[in-house]
Amino acid sequence: MDFISANAVTISGLILLVAYIFIALEKIPKVTIALIGAGLTILLGLVSQSKMIGENLNPHYFANFIDFNVIFLLVSMMILVLIATKSGVFTWMANELLKLTKGHPIKILFTLGLFTAIVSAFLDNVTTVILVMPITFAIAKQLELNPVPILITEVFCSNIGGTATLIGDPPNIIIGSAAGFSFMDFVYELAPVVAVILLVVLTMLAFVFKKDLVATEENMKKVAQIDNSKTITDKKHMFRSMLVLGLVILGFVTHDITHIETCIIAMVGASILLLFEKPAEILEKVEWNTIFFFVGLFIIIGGLEASGGIKLMAEWLLKITNGSQDATSMVILWGSGIISGIIDNIPYTATMSPMLVEIQKTMGVDYTYPLWWALSLGACLGGNMTIIGAAANVIVSENAAKEGHPIGFMQFMKYGVPTVAISLIISSIYVYFRYLN
Repeated sequence: MDFISANAVTISGLILLVAYIFIALEKIPKVTIALIGAGLTILLGLVSQSKMIGENLNPHYFANFIDFNVIFLLVSMMILVLIATKSGVFTWMANELLKLTKGHPIKILFTLGLFTAIVSAFLDNVTTVILVMPITFAIAKQLELNPVPILITEVFCSNIGGTATLIGDPPNIIIGSAAGFSFMDFVYELAPVVAVILLVVLTMLAFVFKKDLVATEENMKKVAQIDNSKTITDKKHMFRSMLVLGLVILGFVTHDITHIETCIIAMVGASILLLFEKPAEILEKVEWNTIFFFVGLFIIIGGLEASGGIKLMAEWLLKITNGSQDATSMVILWGSGIISGIIDNIPYTATMSPMLVEIQKTMGVDYTYPLWWALSLGACLGGNMTIIGAAANVIVSENAAKEGHPIGFMQFMKYGVPTVAISLIISSIYVYFRYLN
């Protein structure tokens, strides 16, 4: 054990690196990798199994490194979304918007893109694309179009839209908890630049895909006359779930007045809706793989934090940028964007967040403030680079293949790389003039 104590930084760093490699290879489920890594971290004594040291609380107790604000917010939002979507209300909204397009393919691309982005800001990205995919396949069939251009657009918009709020993308939940940012902090700081990126990307994609989006007048009329009368299956359920979801979001918005944590607000809302459901049926649909992936990941990173490895990383970053706030912000923004396109943005953000906390201890809150937003923009937007960059990308590609419209890795990158490049250039300009100039 003396050897492990003397080399704790190296060993904990190796566990994290190996976990990263296996997560990127996708040969073993990432939850399994995270839990094996967490088990090793605890067994090797990199974090402690004991809650107490004598009569005092042990700061290196493994559970201390699990961010339960993130865990409870994720579980509660999953429950809320699962219950709310049962009524068919989101499908009804999408169909109503499609009617307004009169079946014009370019307008449909814009409409479904905007719908996906806005819904992704309040629901998780995966749920949003699962909701919108069946609608896309049905519309493409009626118009006799290849659905791939619309699906790619929806994926990009889901990742862009999710960047705008605390609950839109898991990296933001991690950042919000670590930095102490509220729901409205994210809206105030990121929604303006996200709106610009969204409109620029949608315009670019409409131009790129315009040759693939041509339909006959007859087929367009079919879309304009969609029968939406039976989409909502239970009106009482719809009103109840939307009322609670609306109140939960209102609770997020008023956090600065009430000072009630977002995870508590979401938990109360989820509990209220569970009163009208069979909890076992809802809870079995919660993405427990994702939840335990987070738990394992927090413990692995806790080992690196307890050993002092995170502090060394923070010192190294400040050293290569000579402590320049401008340089550090841009390194984090572009580094996050590129790395998140190659590996899962959740472990990356979970590693970077404690590092920024360390930088904040050294350089202060004012210095670190733009770094948090650079991390959020890079980690969330970078997911559009490759088909494995975000969970929503993988879900859409798998479903497209099942429907006979496979999306190749290089085909996705062809559009993903310019989309991320444009997103990061706009983000760089925004970060520089908003925080650094």
